[in-house]
Amino acid sequence: MQLSIVFAVLLACILNSTPSNAIPAKARHQMRAGPRMVTMPLKRLYVPRTDVHPQLLLQQHINRGNKRLARMTGRSEPPEHELRAEMHKRMYLLESGSVKTSSATTGTGSSFSRRRWRHSKPVTNTANNGSSTTNSSSTSTDGGVSALDIEAAENGGLTPANKPTANNTLGLAIDADDVGYIATIQIGTPPQNFNILMDSGSADFWVGSETCQSQQGTCGNHTFLGSQSSSSFVQSNQNFNVTYGSGAVAGVLCQDNVNIAGLQLNNHTFGVANEESVQFSADTVPFDGLMGLAQSTLSNEKVPTPVESLASNGLISSAISSFKISRLADQLNDGEVTFGGLDSTKFVASTLVTIPNVSKIGFWEGALGAITVNGQDTTLTGRTAILDTGTTLIIAPPADTQAVITMLGGKCDTQQCTIPCTSNASVALSFGNASFSIDPRDMVVLPVDINDPTGDCTAGIQPGTVGTNTEWLVGDVFLKNAYLSVDTQNNQISLAKLS
Repeated sequence: MQLSIVFAVLLACILNSTPSNAIPAKARHQMRAGPRMVTMPLKRLYVPRTDVHPQLLLQQHINRGNKRLARMTGRSEPPEHELRAEMHKRMYLLESGSVKTSSATTGTGSSFSRRRWRHSKPVTNTANNGSSTTNSSSTSTDGGVSALDIEAAENGGLTPANKPTANNTLGLAIDADDVGYIATIQIGTPPQNFNILMDSGSADFWVGSETCQSQQGTCGNHTFLGSQSSSSFVQSNQNFNVTYGSGAVAGVLCQDNVNIAGLQLNNHTFGVANEESVQFSADTVPFDGLMGLAQSTLSNEKVPTPVESLASNGLISSAISSFKISRLADQLNDGEVTFGGLDSTKFVASTLVTIPNVSKIGFWEGALGAITVNGQDTTLTGRTAILDTGTTLIIAPPADTQAVITMLGGKCDTQQCTIPCTSNASVALSFGNASFSIDPRDMVVLPVDINDPTGDCTAGIQPGTVGTNTEWLVGDVFLKNAYLSVDTQNNQISLAKLS
């Protein structure tokens, strides 16, 4: 009975914890950043996690990816009882010892050990100058998952990005072990800093309202917007609500001044959330709102996205968003999002390919060519991929996932797909006439036994239970390995190899 109570309490905590993704339902060849292009650094804020075991967070990633794919493809989401069952199975493995842990526990109020893992180096929170005491640029996984990634998965936190060198650029902070990417913008009069999750898989922009409420009362330790904090804030009577793969918000539209990397977008229309589910309101959530950068045809608010408004107001030359996604293990902290063009310093120009967007509803979805493992063709054809910075893993149809995992020397059971943590196998996805290899480190997400970084690891590709047999949801596991640019005006996607 006591164990059942622990399971029930922990499950409630897990289902209401911070999301790893948040989603509702030929970029122009501008090779140099100009005065009409915006780039924003993506950074990582340090918010320690002491409430959820890393293996349970992984199950959250898988569940949310499946729900997100369902919403993207217009199909029914997997039933809640199935998602709970998957979480129960993961909890059972932890409690039974099938998945070994350190001094971490899975009970309510658990506190994970912050000791250094075997053969590990101390983790350093990097400053904006990008300096660091360690440097791990090797792509080899011979030593298993890095201590840096394990500690980030265990402790959470946001690593700040370096200051961008390109014009119109915001840096992207890294959330935990490459879970998500966050930029800082300014809103209101006087301007306040808001940490915003940058999401290419949705099209709504919102922040929390000064009157925001959640199931737990207030909306936590975040920055809010309203008439008390901004003299230029104007609230409307038009309601909006957005349901994501995990969590939901509801509120009203407003107008206020938004500053994106020095570009002043006055009287922009967006949402302020009066109600947030705990997936957004909890203190451990490291962002104050979300900026969707898909096409506005997908928007529940029925208003232009910020990048579309920047273009229509002549602040940038075209509604283009370009992403360089950083990897924590590299400790380069050079993630960024650029508005209005491409940052030519981040990719190899000769490798740039442009493909049409095949989504009919506003996502960024491209036709997949060859899918290979160590150069061997998987023979999977006719697939498409939704490219989504707001999703951590790759979610593919079960048969496709099994084919790739088998070629990687891994296995899938009823819980998850795993591969050896020491795998150096190269998975590559092709778009247009170019093949993009995934760093082997990105395919080994986290050890099944947290104390054995050279044992079996949860794979970066997991099976989806919804969608057609040809649709993939391709998240940061892949996007860390390519420069991504999306062009609303021309309805095109560009990809290039990183420089």
